[in-house]
Amino acid sequence: MSGTSENFYLPSLARAAHAGHVTRCLSGLPDSQVDLDSGRMAIAFYCLGSLDLLKMVQERTSETDRESWREWIWEQQTSGNYGSGFRPSPFMTGSMSVEETKYTDYDTPHIIMTYTALLTLAILRDDFSRLDKEGILSFLKACQREDGSFSTVPGGGETDLRTLYCAFVVSHLLDDWSGVSVERALSFIASCRSYEGGYGQFTHCEANGGTTYIAMAAIHLAPVTSNPLTPSEIRKTIEWAAHKQLQSGGFCGRTNKLADACYCFWIGGSLKILGAGDLVDSRSLASFLASCQFKFGGIAKAPGEHSDPYHTYLSLAALSMFPPPISANDANSSSWVFDALDPLINAREETAKWARTHIAIRR
Repeated sequence: MSGTSENFYLPSLARAAHAGHVTRCLSGLPDSQVDLDSGRMAIAFYCLGSLDLLKMVQERTSETDRESWREWIWEQQTSGNYGSGFRPSPFMTGSMSVEETKYTDYDTPHIIMTYTALLTLAILRDDFSRLDKEGILSFLKACQREDGSFSTVPGGGETDLRTLYCAFVVSHLLDDWSGVSVERALSFIASCRSYEGGYGQFTHCEANGGTTYIAMAAIHLAPVTSNPLTPSEIRKTIEWAAHKQLQSGGFCGRTNKLADACYCFWIGGSLKILGAGDLVDSRSLASFLASCQFKFGGIAKAPGEHSDPYHTYLSLAALSMFPPPISANDANSSSWVFDALDPLINAREETAKWARTHIAIRR
């Protein structure tokens, strides 16, 4: 559906301004967002991930900054009775040295933050020599529930498809699936499938773009010999996802909802994984994301809204999968060029390769 580039022009993608936005957010967020303090690891991923997609990590940060961030992330690696993983931030314990990071039942590692920590360290090109790989396998095992889902922390917390996906990516990067029951996990994914063809966050929930991407990525990461989805199920999921691109060019996350920039990645990624990326109208998608650019940098969820690192990263990730077919005569064409993205683990291909090479357990 991308069509030709003839007479197709876009405004410039404000790469420098977007890099400036996420760089500022690395230094601090406004007090209106104090509730995000407990998720600093994810914010670091979206900010540094945006710089990585823009290929500006080296340009916009110093080696001193990068080393400081690497050390901060390693300070969040913690071990204890349930194995090892990464905390969201030191919001409950304060700053601690690496030697002091043995957790209690009230400060356990977090499975989603472990996923974001590993990808962020890969962006920073860490060698992962300090990673407790065997401990992470024990941690994943402690998080899996009887129904196949995974809790955010051992012994409790939220259990839904998001945490399952993170467990699958971590296992994939370790190249060791001994910490999870793949069969039970795939059964849980199947239970989240909606009559529409998409997937909900939990069993019997409404289909959502984010959790549909997570389901598709997890299924394709799983070390199984055949796709557990039938051809008819794949067709129905593709049909559901393709119909979420609206006239504006953006994607909505659920039926009869408004377009939101983040779903350009979540649903676009689902179609990419399913081999149906050609159904995405990349021209109108880029036009929609161009209209979501905030005048002071960053990309917002919708035109007229304020930007944030989450929507900035996912918008850039979507453009990395679906670059618009701009005319070679367009002076702004170079601003829309990106390296390819690995849609399964959600990282620039070069970063994904680094992660796989340096994280894998070699027995």
